[in-house]
This record gives sequence, C-alpha cells and structure tokens, in this order.
Amino acid sequence: MNLQMDVVVVGAGSAGLAVSSLLSQAGIPHNVLERGEIGQSWRSQRWDSFCLNTPNWSNALPGMDFYPEAPDAFVERDLLLRYFERFAGVFDLPIEPHTNVTSVRRLESGRFAVGTNGDQLIAKAVVLASGGMSRPRVPQISRSLPDSLTVLSAGSYRTPDSLPEGAVVVAGSGQSGCQIVEDLIDAGRRVYLSVSRVARVPRVYRGREILAWWREMGFMETRLDELKDPSIQFAAQPQVSGTRGGHTVSLQSLARDGVSLIGRVESVERSVLALSRNVHECVDFADEKSKAFKTAIDDYIEQAGLMVEPPSPDPGEPPMPDLKASDTWETLDLQQAGVTSVIWCTGFDADWSWVEVDVFDSHGRPLHKNGISDCPGLYFAGLPWLSSRKSGILYGVSEDGQRIVQHIERNALASETS
Repeated sequence: MNLQMDVVVVGAGSAGLAVSSLLSQAGIPHNVLERGEIGQSWRSQRWDSFCLNTPNWSNALPGMDFYPEAPDAFVERDLLLRYFERFAGVFDLPIEPHTNVTSVRRLESGRFAVGTNGDQLIAKAVVLASGGMSRPRVPQISRSLPDSLTVLSAGSYRTPDSLPEGAVVVAGSGQSGCQIVEDLIDAGRRVYLSVSRVARVPRVYRGREILAWWREMGFMETRLDELKDPSIQFAAQPQVSGTRGGHTVSLQSLARDGVSLIGRVESVERSVLALSRNVHECVDFADEKSKAFKTAIDDYIEQAGLMVEPPSPDPGEPPMPDLKASDTWETLDLQQAGVTSVIWCTGFDADWSWVEVDVFDSHGRPLHKNGISDCPGLYFAGLPWLSSRKSGILYGVSEDGQRIVQHIERNALASETS
C-alpha cells in the first residue's frame, strides 16, 4: 500500500526528534520512521556507563529543557534516553518504531518513494536524520587477529564484566576510546591503549567549563567555509570526559592511572601486533592543541576585559609519567601480554546504501549546503559540520532543524501549491 505524506523523517534520534517537533509546531503532517526504539543508536551503540561529554545546559531539544535542575552536570546514557522518550511524549510526535527504511527513491513526479518493511510512503519531502555514525569503522587488519580473541568495537562493547578475564587492547584514543579505557581500569582491568592523533581540551579553564567558553567566544558558530584547514571537519572530537562529574583527560593521565600506551597498530601476524612508534608524537600533538585552546581563551579574556579566575593546575596536564619509553614498543605479543580482548575505537561511518538518489560525492559523503541537498525536497540532519562546528553535537540540532523546516515550508511544500 502507498501512503501519502507531506514529510517523512528517517530516524528518531536527537536530530529526528528536533525536526519532528518543529514540523509539528509548524502544523506540517509528517511521520518519523525509526528502525528500533526512540534513540536506537544511543541504545545499541553505546556502552552501559556511557556519559555525555557536553553539559546539560547545551543538550536541550526545541521547547524542552534538558535536566534544568543540574545545568552543569553530565548525564549517562539512560537519562538521555529517558529525556528523548519524554520529549516525544510531551509533543506527541508521530513516531513509527521498528520501521526499517529500505530505500528512498525520487519519482518522476518529484516526490519520494520511501520503502519500508511495511507500507511504502510517498512524500513531498524527506529528511534523512539517521546520522553519520550508523556503523563502527573497524580496520581490515582486525580480520588477522586470532579467533581466540574477543574482538569488539566502540559500538558493541558494553561492560568490563562482559569481556573474558585478561588484559584488553583498546585501539583509538578519541573520546570513546578514553571513556572505555577508564571504564576498564575502574574495573581493575589491565589495559593497553593504542594511541591516535587526537587533540585534547581542559574540562574547566579559568573557572569555566570549556563549552561555555566556546559558546561565549563564538567558536561553536564557526562555519565550514571559515576553516583555514577544511580537513578539520573529519578530525576526532578532542579528548575530554563527562564521567566522574566531568574531568580533563590526557594520555599522561591515563598512563598515571596504570594504562600502558602503545603506538598505532600497523599490522597483525598471528598474535603479534606491529606498532608504530608514535606515542610521543601523539602526546605532543594533544599537549600543543590544549595549549592553543587555552591561549585563545586567554586572548579573549584580555580583549574583552573580563575579570575571571587566574589559570590553575589541571590534573590532566603535565607533569606526568615519562612516556618516552612507550615509543620503544615495536610489537606487542598478545598471548604473552595476557590479552584476551581487543576493542576498536576507530570511529563510525554512515551507511547510505539505501538512498537511491545522486546526492553523494565520490567518497560516499552527502552533498548539501546547511543540510539542504541539491535534490529538491531531500534534506540531511544530525551530521557533523552540517552548518557549523556545533552541528555534530546535541547543542546544534535545534538550530539546524529550524533551518531545514523553514526551507521545507518555503520550498518543498510551497511548490506543491503554487
């Protein structure tokens, strides 16, 4: 059966919920199709102790505060999901759970056929809000690991207790890798962290949380076309954590807590990892970025004439253990080291194979401007750098959603009645 609909939103995560509520406020009939439950990716691709790294004041969806009683706290996964469910209920959003979208095609009429595991929907406009992190990115060399190992990704890891006894290798030192490492060491696990080139920031500097500084400085409003180096859009989010009430994370602080830092995994032969000798380089890179962020804040404070706290020691900053010896590791014999598990924290990719519309570049990345594709009526929401730096986090989805809904009203729907 073909069902007619003005707008179809694919995905009921943060971006899909924001767009849906704004469509409802505008009186635009629509459906939200979700492959699982509300916030499914947060349910199925986050570990049990997962915690947002952004403070509560920055996470609200349009029209509903996010735990206003604790604006500076950082909530865990289950509280985030509870908020999503309340939000959908308060605004009575038309969400169809357990509806898997199998295809999106543009018809000769200019409308879109949205195929599902049930009925087919015919829509004037489609918003693809399934996000850019639908499947974990695991390197090919993982296939060379011994079958005796438990091999997971950041999307499939759940708890330390779910792993077999023994040491763990975590590959990738971005935000996910650092949170998972701390989850493991809190449980008393022996951990080897294969480091990557990731910036870091202080959780608090001169009396204010880092995101509060960036909001005031306009840093989060930076647009992609304003970047001196456009490749930054593909870089990992800086190391920082919302766990333990929010704290600074550094490779040095992890080493202080007992983590063994090793270089990037170059290859695997049987149970032996061949390692790059890049630990010191990664430490220096993160330190330099932290210093640059703090210098930018210092300059802003001076130019604005603000009276704030002076700089104070940060527990995540050097001096820390001497890490130069880490670069002497050329190999790691997993069997000798007692390693029984490997967790790849090497990022996520989007799966757009079901979108049968020519709106992607040669690398499979969506082509759009502020979420508006070149194909009239087709939109993207919830992607990093959709319009600005803040687009990749909850802080930015409401503004991006408002822009998309306004464009739908003025263009995709208006053209039907003109």
